[in-house]
Amino acid sequence: MTGMDRYAVVGNPIAHSRSPQIHEVFARDARQAMRYERLLAPLDGFAATVAQFAAQGGKGLNVTVPFKIEALALARSASDRAKAAGAANTLKRDGDGWYADNTDGAGIVRDLTRNLDVVLAGRDVLVLGAGGAARGILLPLFDENVRSLVISNRTADRADALASAFASRGPVTAVRPDALAGRTFDVVINATSAGLKGDVAWPWPTGLFRPGAFAYDMIYGDGGTTFLRWARAQGVARSADGIGMLIEQAAESFFLWRGVRPASASVFSLLRPS
Repeated sequence: MTGMDRYAVVGNPIAHSRSPQIHEVFARDARQAMRYERLLAPLDGFAATVAQFAAQGGKGLNVTVPFKIEALALARSASDRAKAAGAANTLKRDGDGWYADNTDGAGIVRDLTRNLDVVLAGRDVLVLGAGGAARGILLPLFDENVRSLVISNRTADRADALASAFASRGPVTAVRPDALAGRTFDVVINATSAGLKGDVAWPWPTGLFRPGAFAYDMIYGDGGTTFLRWARAQGVARSADGIGMLIEQAAESFFLWRGVRPASASVFSLLRPS
């Protein structure tokens, strides 16, 4: 291990993170001399944990909950997509400071367009939720030239605020859940945590999916998700959970750090064997 560049994922909690498994495969396949670990940061000690990591020669970090906003604030410079998201999930050592990026949106777009053959250009997209997960994917979706993007959230004010914040970036509007009745979309993305711990009352109306529409859940689970079960019950044949996004956002981080884009196929096999 001596002499290898050091990377880590930092969060609280962190023991559940699958990032070390993912990056171990990436490093092996790309023949990169690096090691990757988990860092548990105290809830009030993120900056100190990152500073110690840097002092020990750390080169880069993935950042998970609840530190993504702090990560952006800590950085000396940041990508446009991190600034737009208002949060960073990736830090790269840049001289004696940090460069911040947000790879979540790039991860979901790459999973949709490359792995799942979903066309986004010229399509109408609905994003359910208006929190940090939704905010992090909007700019990369606009970069794919979607025809329209609708944000719908249980708390309408949050959706209105998010749509207003991104109004200059692309064709975005906010619509209350009950006002979606009768409207249909080509791609529907669940960016909420609803259903993560089991079935819940779903506030959105049925009938949102056009023929051939794609349903995508940013969360993932071996037993399926509430959103995907809801979509499939309406006859949606094309769908996926967020395991591919997890892998592809990690690949984007790896590319930022190492300048090499790793292949993701072997990681899919590791995390979800057939």
